[in-house]
Amino acid sequence: MQPRKTDSIVYLSTYPPRECGVATFTKDLVEAVQKKYNPALKPKVLAINSDITDIYSYEKQVIKHIAAENIEDYTRLAQEVNQDPDIKLVHIQHEFGLFGGNWGDYLIPFFQIVEKPVVVTLHTVLPDPNRTVLRLVQLILGHSKAVIVMNKLSKETLVAEYGAPGEKVHVIPHGIPYVASPNGQPEKERLGVQDRLVLSTFGLLSPGKGIEYALRALPPLVKRYPNLLYLVIGVTHPIVRKHEGEAYRNSLLLEVKRLGLENHVRFYNKYLALDEITSFLRASDIYVSPSLDPNQAVSGTLSYALGCGTPVVCTNSLYAQSLVTPNIGVLVNPKDSRAITKALRELCSDPRRAQEMGKTAFAETRHMTWPNIAFAHFQLYQKVAPLYDEQKLPTLTLAHLANLTDSFGIIQFAKHTEPDLRYGYTLDDNARALIVAADAAKQQYPGALELLGIYLRFVRFVQKPNGSFANLVQTTRKIPRQPVSDDTQGRALWGLGYICSQNHVPADIRKDAKRIFQKALPTAEHLESSRAIAFAIIGLHWFLQENSSAKARKLLETLAAQQLKRFSETSGSEWLWFENNLTYSNSKLSESLFYAYAATKKKAYLSCAEKSLGFLLETTFSQGYFSPIGQNGWYLRNGKRAYFDQQPEDASSMTQTLAVAWRITRQERYLKLTQDTFQWFLGKNHLKQMVYDETTGGCYDGLGQQTVNLNQGAESTISYLLARLDMEKL
Repeated sequence: MQPRKTDSIVYLSTYPPRECGVATFTKDLVEAVQKKYNPALKPKVLAINSDITDIYSYEKQVIKHIAAENIEDYTRLAQEVNQDPDIKLVHIQHEFGLFGGNWGDYLIPFFQIVEKPVVVTLHTVLPDPNRTVLRLVQLILGHSKAVIVMNKLSKETLVAEYGAPGEKVHVIPHGIPYVASPNGQPEKERLGVQDRLVLSTFGLLSPGKGIEYALRALPPLVKRYPNLLYLVIGVTHPIVRKHEGEAYRNSLLLEVKRLGLENHVRFYNKYLALDEITSFLRASDIYVSPSLDPNQAVSGTLSYALGCGTPVVCTNSLYAQSLVTPNIGVLVNPKDSRAITKALRELCSDPRRAQEMGKTAFAETRHMTWPNIAFAHFQLYQKVAPLYDEQKLPTLTLAHLANLTDSFGIIQFAKHTEPDLRYGYTLDDNARALIVAADAAKQQYPGALELLGIYLRFVRFVQKPNGSFANLVQTTRKIPRQPVSDDTQGRALWGLGYICSQNHVPADIRKDAKRIFQKALPTAEHLESSRAIAFAIIGLHWFLQENSSAKARKLLETLAAQQLKRFSETSGSEWLWFENNLTYSNSKLSESLFYAYAATKKKAYLSCAEKSLGFLLETTFSQGYFSPIGQNGWYLRNGKRAYFDQQPEDASSMTQTLAVAWRITRQERYLKLTQDTFQWFLGKNHLKQMVYDETTGGCYDGLGQQTVNLNQGAESTISYLLARLDMEKL
C-alpha cells in the first residue's frame, strides 16, 4: 500500500539554535513526528526571531522565519500558508513572550487571515487574567480547532476562567527523552562524581529560577553531608543576557562565596545537547527546582528530571502540583529555603527511599516519552485535518536480541533492559528466536547467522533421547526435572521446520535442523494442546516446502483433522472456536488451518480458518483497534473477556496470522488488518503508548490496565521481531 502525496504540518514557533525552552520543545516534537510518520507526513517549521536583525543557522525543517516585532510578517505568512496546497494544518506553540505587540497580540492578524485548521499549544495559562490576556486567549480559542495544554489544572483554568469549551481543550503532557533505566551510576562515573551526593538544577538561567534559595538551603546540609555537590547547569537566558548581562549568574557566584560553598557548588555555563542533559540528570541523586512562579503551567526541566528517574524537590507551581506526587518528590513553597533544606534532609537521610522514588518517577513518566507524545499529537491532528495515517516502520534491529543472548542461548528474562540470569533459558524462546535469526539472515543483517547457530545448538542441547524436548535450563546449564510441555514440543517443530525450508541458511545448519526435526516427529503424534498442534502444523508445512517426507505429510493431515474436529465439536452459533476459552497465541489455531489448506487444498480447512479468525477478530477489534485477550482472567465461554494484562505474544501471533491469511486469500481486508494489528506495538492500544522501545530494539513485557511492564524480556522482544519481520515481507 503506497502512501499518497505527502501532507505537511507547519509549526509556528521559536526553533534552535535560538536558545529558548519552547524552541527545544518544538524541535523535539518535530523530530518525534518526523521519525514516526515521515514520509506520509512531513513537518515543517515557521521560525520566530526576536527581531529583524537576528541571524540563525536553521536546519532544513525551517522553511521560513519572521521577526516577532514586524506585524506585516504575520499577515504575509498567513497568506503564504493559505496558498500552499500541501499544508493541511498549522500548529502554533504559544507563549506570551514569543510574539510581538501587547502580550503578543501581533498574532491576531495571522489568525484572522489563515484559512487552514489551527491547533495551538498554550505553554502558559494564567489564572485570574487581566482584560487584555482574557481577550487574547479567548480569540485564540475561537480561531483554533483544538487547544493543547500540558496538565489538567491548566484545562480547568481555561474552562472556568476563559470560558473554553471543555471538548476543545486537550491535555498532552510535556515530552521527555528516552532513557533505558533509572540507574545512573555509569553517568556518575563518567562525570567523575561517583563519590558525591549530587543535587542538580538545569535550564536557562534567569532570576525566576530561584536558585539563590536553593543555595541558601545548603549550608546545614553540607555539615552533615560533606560529599554533597550541587550542579547548576545551563547558560543565562538570552533575553536576560541581552538586557542584564551576567548580573544574575554573578550574584549567584557571590552567594556561593558568601555561604562558603565553593567546594559544594559547580556551574556549567553551557547550552547543553540532549545527551549531555540526560547524563547530568541520571548522575543526580535529587533534582531541585526552586522556581519562583506559582502559576508555571509547564516545566520541561522538571519533566526531564522525572523522566530520567530522579526524585525531585520543587516549588509547588501549578505544573508541579499536577505532576509531582509524594511517591516521586516533595513540594515546597516558593522562596522558602528552610523548606528546601528540610525536604533535602529527608531524602538524603534515607537513600533507599530516594532511590525508590526515582524508580517510581521513571515508571510513571513512560507515557511522556517523545514517541508517545508524537502519537498523541497525531491522533489529535487527525481529528481536525484529513491526514494520511501511515506510521513509519521502525528500523529493524537485533540489538536487544543480541543483548539477551550469550554463547549458550537467549536468556529468558530481563530487569528493564539488563538480562536477568536467575531464571535461566527456555526452549520456547530459543525455538522462536531461530525464526527471527533466519529471517534476519535473509535480510543480510550482521550477526544473524551467528545467533542462529547459538539458538540451534541450544535446541540440540535440550533434545532428549526419545526426541522430545526439555524447556527450562538453569543458569548453571543443567536441565532440572520438569513435566513435558506440549507447547514446547510444538514450538520446537515450528522453529526447526522453518529453518529446514530456508535455502539462504547454510546447508550444514539446515542439515542439523532436519536431523533434530525428524528425531522429534514421533512426539507430535501425542500432542493434546490445540496450540501445540497448531505450532506443529505450521512447522510441518514449512518443512515440507523443501523436504519430501510421507511421514511428515501424513502427520500434518492427521493433526489438521484433529484441529477441524475440535472446532466442529466445540463451536456454536455465537462461539466459533476450537476450545471453550480464549487464552494466549489464539490466532495460531486459525493460522494452522490456513497452512493445512495450503498443503492439502481441502476447502474445509480454509472455511474453518476464516470462520474462527473472523470470530477472533470480532472479539479483539471490538474497540476499533487490536485489543488482545488479557492474561488477567482470559476469556471463558459465557463469561466476560479480560482486557488486561495484554501480552506482545498475542499481538505478534495475530500479525503473523493475518499476514498468512492475506498471502493465501489475497483479500485486501487481511492486509489492512495486519497493518492495524502491528500498530499495537507502536501505540494503538488502550494506553496509547509504545510497547516497542526504538532506542534498545527491545519490547516491553506487556500492558497492564494503567501501566506498561518496563522489563524487556526474551519472549516480548522475539514476539515483536517476528511481527516486524512479517511486516518487512509484506
